[in-house]
Amino acid sequence: MPARTGREFLKGLSKPREIWVGDDKVSDIVSHPSFAGAANTLAQIFDLQHQARDVCLMPDPETGEPISVSHMIPRSLADLEKRHACLRKVAEFTVGLMGRTPDYMNVTFAGFAGRADEWAVNGNERGAANLVAYQKFLARNDISLTHTIIHPTIDKAKGDVPEPGNDVALHKVADTAHGIVVRGARILATLAPFADEIAVYPAVPLLPGTDEYALSFCVPMNTPGLKFICRDSCATTPNKFDHPLSSRFDEQDAFVIFDDVEVPRDRVFINANLAAYNTVMATGWYPNIMQQTMIRAQTKLEFAYGLANRMAEAINDVSPATRQMLGEMWTYAEFARAAIHSAEVEGFEYGNGVWFPNGGPLAALRAALPTWFPRVGEIITLLGSHNLLAAPTKAQLDDPKLRPLVERYLRGAGEMKAEERARIFRLAWDFVGSALASRNELYERFYLASGARNYQLAQALAPKERARRLVDAILGEQPKDEDEQAILERRKINLPGEIRR
Repeated sequence: MPARTGREFLKGLSKPREIWVGDDKVSDIVSHPSFAGAANTLAQIFDLQHQARDVCLMPDPETGEPISVSHMIPRSLADLEKRHACLRKVAEFTVGLMGRTPDYMNVTFAGFAGRADEWAVNGNERGAANLVAYQKFLARNDISLTHTIIHPTIDKAKGDVPEPGNDVALHKVADTAHGIVVRGARILATLAPFADEIAVYPAVPLLPGTDEYALSFCVPMNTPGLKFICRDSCATTPNKFDHPLSSRFDEQDAFVIFDDVEVPRDRVFINANLAAYNTVMATGWYPNIMQQTMIRAQTKLEFAYGLANRMAEAINDVSPATRQMLGEMWTYAEFARAAIHSAEVEGFEYGNGVWFPNGGPLAALRAALPTWFPRVGEIITLLGSHNLLAAPTKAQLDDPKLRPLVERYLRGAGEMKAEERARIFRLAWDFVGSALASRNELYERFYLASGARNYQLAQALAPKERARRLVDAILGEQPKDEDEQAILERRKINLPGEIRR
């Protein structure tokens, strides 16, 4: 089956699944007011890959049918460049506001399948083979996939991973003739209402003696026993003038309960194999998926910078303070662009013939973003000030008696009409002041772990040889010569276990 269309994607959402949002147990994802806007947006993304087929589609290496470029297993720098163009096209469609469009998991599983040798450790050859087969299924059926990888926190003092006997965290409870039975919960499945299937795979390494929690698998969303509890919806009515972002881009987040779910044996990638679970995320995962998510982040930063400029132009704000804040926003977007470019052009083979970007620049960017995005929101708030709260709705503008007064008192600087000014400031409010804006700030702070944890990660990954040589030269010590291969090996990501997530 070739790459799906938007209509085919929406048809797939008609399969029953147990999803709760607010007071409702939802039976129709596509029409429910909490989900309809984002479902339609995602359908347009599936259509986009056909509209931009030269950028977004490629022939399946085995069948020749068109599949999304996001399923590509990169095997050269040229492949990384080609994948960049596809990922950028998708990110631009949502201006970076949807962090978990299907290309995120497509890239993830392409990386996993490309480094299946990492998954085959400690006798896990069958699990690795299952994963390779699943990645082909994912690509050839153009599945929309969500994931859940974090164990729920009940008692923070006990740490981020389950101790033996924990009855809340997802764990294996039985073997069956057809697979395994799992029970427990995980968080958070972003995109859950709009997914065909859900993936479970490792995050933080587990403790000795917790083998039953060491699981990885994929199952359809309508698998018996799966239950999804969504957060309060941030979606609004389908009015792009009044709610240009929250009417379209609420991708949702769900708490996932596995109430004795049977996982077919051919869908199990890690089956209570602690050694495999604790190692598969240690090298290739990080630089591979960071290409997708950092292109998304860069796009959002550039959108925010463009929006801030439009706000300043609307009221002719050319003050030094405003120019300074706009310049600050530009530096964030430019640093993001430069980090991604550096990582891609410095990409190299990570093993098994698979090429990923250099993880170093992406690690630095990952550490900075949880600080940058809240600051970007603060700048837009400062630039907007009371204007964020004085933007008429479309209905108010359409009222024949009110419109002349709005045009007189709420017009923009120069020749800008009141309607254009209202559009700009309503967009800014939706970006920094709406319910969706609050959710998105929380997302940016924590979706790749906190800024503090990521700075620890950056220190662990940072190459220190040149810095030490500079210090040694001043101290009068003789620098040590190293061959190029040793330096290359250190460029490869090897995440310390305690701060992988």
